[in-house]
Amino acid sequence: MSATRTGCETSPASGREAGRGAPLVFVGSAALLFAAALVATALSCAAMETMGAVPMAGGWLLSGIWLPLCGQSWFETAACFLGMWLVMTIAMMLPSLTPVLWRYRKAMLAAGATRPGGLAALIGASYFAVWIGFGLLSFLLGASLAQAALQSPSLGRLGPPAGALMILIAGLAQASRWKARLLADCHGAHPASWTHSNAMAAVEAGAILGLRCCLSCLGPMAALTAGGLMDLRLMAGVTIAITAERLLPAETRIADAIGVIMSAAGLLLLVQVLG
Repeated sequence: MSATRTGCETSPASGREAGRGAPLVFVGSAALLFAAALVATALSCAAMETMGAVPMAGGWLLSGIWLPLCGQSWFETAACFLGMWLVMTIAMMLPSLTPVLWRYRKAMLAAGATRPGGLAALIGASYFAVWIGFGLLSFLLGASLAQAALQSPSLGRLGPPAGALMILIAGLAQASRWKARLLADCHGAHPASWTHSNAMAAVEAGAILGLRCCLSCLGPMAALTAGGLMDLRLMAGVTIAITAERLLPAETRIADAIGVIMSAAGLLLLVQVLG
């Protein structure tokens, strides 16, 4: 009888200890993943610098990330791009995604899920799978434009003004109603909409969240691509901007302010190029 009582008394305590340790394990895992992605991104950028770039008509350099270099096939080039893209997006998006994953884990725990952490990991994997798809589309478009610019010098000369114009348009899009609706959807990712504690529901929730995030980040990511996809300083600036407009309360005002900065930078670059 006393052994049974002892077992009943220690079980709640162990449950409370597990509950106390869960935030530390979650935050620690997210921090380790972020650090690993950050290091991998820095190494990818360093590797791309050693590969060099292609001089183009008009006096600018085309990054080798869009072209098969050093005997690579197109398949190998695409695989390298997607690997770089994955670690880059993990480093850039994880700071704003982590609070959402924690809320999801708590919602699944309240719904009676036996492994809420596993479901949170699954929603994160589905989220980044959507980003990989977005990266593949970006590579196909970028590689096609790079090939066209190589084959046509007159088209190649349009690279700098086209990049500046892309940054300007991306900045103007930040103040659009479309952007505001997407940000509202991101902030609306709430436990009330997470009612099913199973793997398929987690995959679906992650895919929906990833699609919304890709569309919402279209402007900043376009500016990053035009300004230099492998530029660590620019990457850090875009990361801060994306995180701020998702986590801080006045998301619309923040997006507008980011749009003003992007538009001003694009306009300045356009004047410099055309001048």
